[in-house]
Amino acid sequence: MSLVARADQVGSLLRPASVTEAWAAFARGELDETARRLIEDDAIRSSIRHQEETGIGVITDGEFRRDVWWSGFIPYVDGIELFEAEQSPFADNAGEQTVAYVPKLVRTAGPLRHPGTAIMGENYSYIAEITSCPVKVTIPAPSRFHFQYGVNAIDESVYPDRDRFWHDVTETYKAEIAGLESLGCDFIQIDDPILSFFCDETATGRMRSQGEDPESLLREYIDATNAAVSERADSTTVGLHICRGNARSNWAVSGGYAAIAEQVFPQLDVDVFFLEFDDERSGDFAPLQLIPVSTSVVLGLITSKRPQLESPDLLKRRLDEAARYADASRLGISPQCGFASILEGNLLTEEDQWAKLRLVSQVAEDYWGS
Repeated sequence: MSLVARADQVGSLLRPASVTEAWAAFARGELDETARRLIEDDAIRSSIRHQEETGIGVITDGEFRRDVWWSGFIPYVDGIELFEAEQSPFADNAGEQTVAYVPKLVRTAGPLRHPGTAIMGENYSYIAEITSCPVKVTIPAPSRFHFQYGVNAIDESVYPDRDRFWHDVTETYKAEIAGLESLGCDFIQIDDPILSFFCDETATGRMRSQGEDPESLLREYIDATNAAVSERADSTTVGLHICRGNARSNWAVSGGYAAIAEQVFPQLDVDVFFLEFDDERSGDFAPLQLIPVSTSVVLGLITSKRPQLESPDLLKRRLDEAARYADASRLGISPQCGFASILEGNLLTEEDQWAKLRLVSQVAEDYWGS
C-alpha cells in the first residue's frame, strides 16, 4: 500500500492551556470527563485548522484526550490495572530543565476483553467530521501491555499460559480495528517505542537480568503485532512508529536499527514504517534496505524535541542518502515523534511546532512535487 501523504506527522501535539488546565481540574476531581471532553472538542477543532494551514498531509486529534500517548486505549481494556512505577527509563537523560518522566506500569489483573464498541471510535468520528483531509488514529502496540512491567505484567493465576495472554491481547486489537473500520477509519498508526529498547545494549542487558531472552521477547512482540493487524481490511493502511522515547524533550534509549532490522523490518506485516532519524542515536540509513519494497517509509528527520528549525537543504540531502537504500518513491518525511507524548509536552512553543510542520510540508513539496 502506498503512502497516505509525503508530509506526515506522528500524532501528538502540544496541548493548549485550556486542555492542560482541564486535565489538572479533572485530576483534582473538579471536572468530570464529559466537561473535560467539551473543552477538548474546542481545542481539537482549532488544532485541526492549524494543521490544515501547515499543509501537512494527515490530520490527528493531537492526542488531546490523553495524558500520555497510550492512555487513550490500554486503560479501557477490561482486565487492565495501572499503578505507579518507582523508576524512569528517562532518568539518565533528563536535562536540567526537566524532571524525568516516570511512566505508569500496566498489569493484567483479569481476563483481557475488548469492551465491544471501538475505544477510539468517538475520537475518530469527531475529527473525521471536521476535516476533509486524511485522518489517522494512533494506538499503542501490543508490547505496551507487557514490557514496562516485564515478568510481573501478567497475573499467572489469570494467564498461566503466556500464549493465551497474547491471544487475548491480539483479539482485543482485532476488535478495535474492526470497530474503527466500521466507522470509516482507514489509517491506523501503531506506536511501538519499545522496539527501540532492543537496539540498546544496556536495555537488553536489563532484560536478561529480569529473566527474559531479548531475541525471543522481540519475536513475541513481532508475532503479537502481526496477529493484531492480521484481519484488517485491504483498504486500511497500518503504520508502525518506532522512536527511542519522548517525554519533555528527553529520550530513553539509543542504538541504530541494525540491531533489530533483520527481525523487524522484513517480518512486521505493516504498510508504512515511521522511523526516528533526527540524530545520531538512530544510526545510519543502511537498515532501510531490509524493508520490503511493498512497504513505505516515513523518515522522522525533523526533531520534535527542540525549537530550532532544520535546514531544508540538509533535510533534502538526508532524503538523498536514505534513497540509496529505499527508493525515493517509497519515502515520506515527518517529525521523528510527536510533540507531546505526555500531557506536559516537549520544550518548545506551539508556534515552534507549527513551524516544524510547515517545514515538513515545504520539504515534501520541494523534494517530490505537489
